[in-house]
Amino acid sequence: MISSGTSASTWDVIGLGANSVDYVYMLPAYPQASGARAKMRVSAHFLTCGGQMVTALATCSRMGLRTKYIGTTGTDDNGRRIREELGRWTIDLTDAIIRDVPNQFAVILVEEQSGERIVLWDRHDGLRLREREVPAEVFLSTRVLHVDDVDQDAAIRAARLARDRGIVVTSDIDRLNDLTEELVASVTIPIFAEHVPPALTGEHDPERALRKLRRGHDGLLCVTLGANGAMALDGDRPIYLPAFQVDAADTTGAGDVFRGAFIWALLEGRPPEEVLRFANAAAAVSCTRVGAINGVPSTEETLRVMTNTPLPPSLP
Repeated sequence: MISSGTSASTWDVIGLGANSVDYVYMLPAYPQASGARAKMRVSAHFLTCGGQMVTALATCSRMGLRTKYIGTTGTDDNGRRIREELGRWTIDLTDAIIRDVPNQFAVILVEEQSGERIVLWDRHDGLRLREREVPAEVFLSTRVLHVDDVDQDAAIRAARLARDRGIVVTSDIDRLNDLTEELVASVTIPIFAEHVPPALTGEHDPERALRKLRRGHDGLLCVTLGANGAMALDGDRPIYLPAFQVDAADTTGAGDVFRGAFIWALLEGRPPEEVLRFANAAAAVSCTRVGAINGVPSTEETLRVMTNTPLPPSLP
């Protein structure tokens, strides 16, 4: 059984990481450099909010958890949009920092037939959250700290401060650089994107890769596997949960929703198998909707998918 923190804390989840305003373009097919697909009309386009941390926190908030955001936003219209969006999700912004630079944004190209996407993004260097800006005292008031790997120095400091206070730290590990292994070692439960464990270990089989990573980490290890679901290593015991089968409209933000739902189930004291199954179901719901934060499901919708949606029989 996994459990965390105390319900007497001010916050259930504090999230430290990035946000983005997303310009989403729905396409009948992916463009090509030449030929008939060199020019095409978009099927639809819209503006929405997202980013790794914001989408995960919005998931937690939609599921009834008390949430707080630590990070930076810009002074432009996109910065204003992201702050308004966080407010609509009742995510506390008391310790968020406003910088006099443009906010992060992304251009997301979604292929309608498959729901797969390409993300093009930009982030001003002035948005970097510095180690010294991490508010140490705030980690006394949360049950879980969730960090992403965008500003890794700050994430490592926050994770260490929280763990020193007995707080469980979950993470979104998506990038590979000189600080990745240090960040992994600093958190309680690293949740890896699919490509990260093979890159860190040289093992392309997810179970073997997690077992190699186990040598430097004694907590629960988890990796998302896209359309194949998710896998975890609980002690020496591998856990594989396949993805729920849905008609995908847009996979943007599915991994972020997975992490938010993972935290909800974690705080409910669910065993690891149920944590992964619930997170997979939430990610499946999000894939049936267009846009990152637009795809965030409720607890009831997620439980309904767990009950009514088929699973593939085994790991491919």
